[in-house]
Amino acid sequence: MDLDIRRAVLHNLSGNNKQQLQDTVVDAIQNGQEKMLPGLGVLFEVIWNKSDNAFRDQLLTRLEQGV
Repeated sequence: MDLDIRRAVLHNLSGNNKQQLQDTVVDAIQNGQEKMLPGLGVLFEVIWNKSDNAFRDQLLTRLEQGV
């Protein structure tokens, strides 16, 4: 089931430009619906997998400060 969610989210966002991706993220956060959380998790996973260790460290620092 996890792979189906990942594939669906990636398929739905495939070909989106930066503005469209930003709109998706902002809408998901502002909407605050629980059903949007898996999609945001998939996007976080993409960011994590495409990041170097320095950027990952920055992300972790910001997460630590935020929670």
